[in-house]
Amino acid sequence: MSDTSHTSSPGFAGTPFSRRLFLERGLTLASMAATVPQFIQQSALGMLMSTPYSGNGVPTDRILVIVQLGGGNDGLNTVIPYGDAAYYNARPSLGIGAPGSGAGRALELDQQRGIGLHPNLTGLKSLLDDGCASVIQGVGYPNPNRSHFTSMDIWQTARTDGQGNGWLGRYFDNTCNGTPLPEGSIAIGRNAPLALVGDIQKPIAFESADLFRWLGEDLHASLKQPYDAINRAGALEGTGAGTQTSFLMRTALDAQVASERIRSAVARAPLAPFPNSDLGRQLRTISAMIRDEMTTRVYYATMSGFDTHAGQGGPHGNLMQQLGDALRAFQNDLTAQGNDGRVLTLCFSEFGRRVRQNASGGTDHGTAAPMFLVGPMVRSGVFSEHPSLVDLDQGDLKFTVDFRSIYAGILADWLKAPADAILEGTFRKAALFRPGV
Repeated sequence: MSDTSHTSSPGFAGTPFSRRLFLERGLTLASMAATVPQFIQQSALGMLMSTPYSGNGVPTDRILVIVQLGGGNDGLNTVIPYGDAAYYNARPSLGIGAPGSGAGRALELDQQRGIGLHPNLTGLKSLLDDGCASVIQGVGYPNPNRSHFTSMDIWQTARTDGQGNGWLGRYFDNTCNGTPLPEGSIAIGRNAPLALVGDIQKPIAFESADLFRWLGEDLHASLKQPYDAINRAGALEGTGAGTQTSFLMRTALDAQVASERIRSAVARAPLAPFPNSDLGRQLRTISAMIRDEMTTRVYYATMSGFDTHAGQGGPHGNLMQQLGDALRAFQNDLTAQGNDGRVLTLCFSEFGRRVRQNASGGTDHGTAAPMFLVGPMVRSGVFSEHPSLVDLDQGDLKFTVDFRSIYAGILADWLKAPADAILEGTFRKAALFRPGV
């Protein structure tokens, strides 16, 4: 596998405006509190409203939604190996009881293998019962890193050195024939994740539809005068095709239209109720944009709070409730729209937690953890073997599935893209989907 160094581009301050810089840095779409240099580095604009492009047979009607569980979700208390006594030996107070009568017991997934779900993941359990979700156990990578930032970079770049562009940014770079403004990706949040950043492709990021706007009043000085002229006259004299000013005018006006379109879409009542949680609000926003038939291929949501070093039981249970309920509501809304067959949802965390609970009633940084896929196109059920709880790597689980094999399956079979080129190496793709996908 070939590696390339990750380099950052120079700062905006003091740099004259150019079309190339504009494409590299994107446009100013953010909350009113965001500063121009910060947001220009995080966003890009014109791709949102562009015409769909299908290069090399890449389908434009398929959508990927990523849900990132930030902080390192405790996989052992999410997908619970209740049939293994070593689980309860390692977690005398945190262990969740086997399925049965009474509250707080695991939800049955696979009785023969002794595998269950956290009791608060009723939403995810109902998706599995409906045949439109899968659980992949023991996902990780060689020589695991227990740093939040480094491990997240590894997951987002699909490289064990964590360097270079994001794997989904490379997906766009490899499927748009060099077009700088293809239909692209949107992240809900102040900062766009590295996963979405390519050489050409730059994501759009915003925290909420109400704050999604074109900040014409806060432009860099080199952009201010032509933008003001656009607002006054709606056009500029001497803006010939291909000129810097015409490029600015077109993209600025696209920004205003995109802002209005997203806020209008999100203002409509959803077709199914969503929970009043942060992830619920993010997925409601994404579902509204899908319903509005936007050309965006990849959406990204983030749920935080999973770094449970102390007093884990209650807080982790609340997170499980929020996750399961939000995923169920999202799928209900997509089904009501008739878009459920177009949307694949992937849920991951940067690592799991250690097998043995700590003295503070929590768990420390670990390694392998489960991933979830949701959608009617997936092979439903529990897949791969659960890692051993006694054959450990310095107290941590040994991974049984390389996460890049999951990416390879998604790229090749769902997005119909060249997985080897995008992942910069060959990984045996996981069989994730039903026949005919």
